[in-house]
Amino acid sequence: MDEFHGIANVNGVIRPTEDAHVPVLDRGFLYGDSIYEVFRTYDGIPLFFEEHWARFQNSAALIHMDIGLSKQQLVDEIRETIKASGAADVRQDVYVRYIVTRGEGALDLYPHPDLTTNYVIIVREVPAWNPDFYTHGLSIAIVRTRRNPGDALDPNIKGGNYLNNVLGVIEARALGANDCLMLSDSGLITESSNSNVFFVIGGKLLTPSQTAANLRGLTKAAVHDACQARGLLSEESEISVADLAAATECFVTSATREVMPVKSLRIDALTECSFPEGGGDITRKVREYYREFMRDYVAAHAELSMF
Repeated sequence: MDEFHGIANVNGVIRPTEDAHVPVLDRGFLYGDSIYEVFRTYDGIPLFFEEHWARFQNSAALIHMDIGLSKQQLVDEIRETIKASGAADVRQDVYVRYIVTRGEGALDLYPHPDLTTNYVIIVREVPAWNPDFYTHGLSIAIVRTRRNPGDALDPNIKGGNYLNNVLGVIEARALGANDCLMLSDSGLITESSNSNVFFVIGGKLLTPSQTAANLRGLTKAAVHDACQARGLLSEESEISVADLAAATECFVTSATREVMPVKSLRIDALTECSFPEGGGDITRKVREYYREFMRDYVAAHAELSMF
């Protein structure tokens, strides 16, 4: 195969994405009763695969679900799916999402213990974000939609029910922003729709702590490590809306966005914070530190190559 095609693997059956399907009685489809992880490759190396697997196992434990396949079985299926996509032949890096649902059964909220899980592996091109988001920055807005309280739905369940985040993005777009910034039920800053957020406040690099009920982001953790290795301290802290008045820089992080600067933050109808175009000095340093960290990671994990 001399070109890349988006492709999906459903329980071992590999087809073009548009032809793949799951049963209509699948609990992931009906109730969001599923867990997932996303990684991208760099030169064929799956980024933080061990960490993703550990978080995947944690999500399964938090929702009392048996994954139904081992790590090696998952790796083998991902390799086969990438091979079928043609990405390895053309040496094209890919976006991989793997999902396990609790399976299909009766139309009943209670999951019968005998259900057999279904898995789906999606291989696509790495998302091509608007270059303007890096040269100028992202615009975000605090929305009325709050994050689910941590004691209602643990934020570290990386699950298939994203309606809370979907509503946040819809609201942000209606306000003219690219993405949302969501508050906890107690009014603390949590994260963007699918990215962790960092601020420079009082000269310190800060990101919301777990008390705000946000996901333990793997890119966020890598940013901490990359900065620490180069002498730049980053801290997790409770951040309130009032604290944002002193913020001088802001950026978001995720597996596919990497480090993306924020140019403006709408706090309410009367208040908007502006940040340096393309990122301030600290944002630019963090972005370069993260890229160096990725290069070192790829060089040290050649044996994991999906190609």
